[in-house]
Amino acid sequence: AVPEGCNSAAGRAFAVKRRGSSVLMAGDEAAGAAAGPGAGSAGGYDGKCVFCRIARREEPGTALLSCEYEDLVCFRDIKPDAPHHYLVVPVEHMENCKTLKTEHIPIVKRMMEVGKAVLQKNNFSDLDDIRMGFHWPPFCSIAHLHLHVLAPASQLGFLSRLLYRINSYWFITVSVMQMCFAVGFRLQAENAVFF
Repeated sequence: AVPEGCNSAAGRAFAVKRRGSSVLMAGDEAAGAAAGPGAGSAGGYDGKCVFCRIARREEPGTALLSCEYEDLVCFRDIKPDAPHHYLVVPVEHMENCKTLKTEHIPIVKRMMEVGKAVLQKNNFSDLDDIRMGFHWPPFCSIAHLHLHVLAPASQLGFLSRLLYRINSYWFITVSVMQMCFAVGFRLQAENAVFF
């Protein structure tokens, strides 16, 4: 579930930004302000959400990579933390991994498939040396669900290894989600499902 420190006054006051990073670690107020009004609405489109605009091809500076699913888009991270750093994003606005429910399992699985496929299309075949996962709120820069796909994981720098630390309070890897999917296990966090 969500660590107690993230909901405390100290957790909300915590705001650290790594210079040049694509990830902002912020308290609830900062994360909400970054998302803007309308974020968190169930489904649809949020014109203030940069990932919604990218998914609808309204951000001309962002090139979309080939993706086999119409409900997902994939693009390079604007400030990569690895030689291959991609984001897989649903076209429909979904707030973050904390809001996922059991009916979202298929889209998360498709996001994983797209992540692996984009690595292979970009001549990266060592799927044992990748890291895929989600930042857990309030450690998200954008309040729109996005899967980080990083490779090779062995080449992550010191700060990147911290930002994408396996199954930390702030980052949940796809491998843990896959294990939970396989056994049908889920941890409840308020009304959301934590995979």
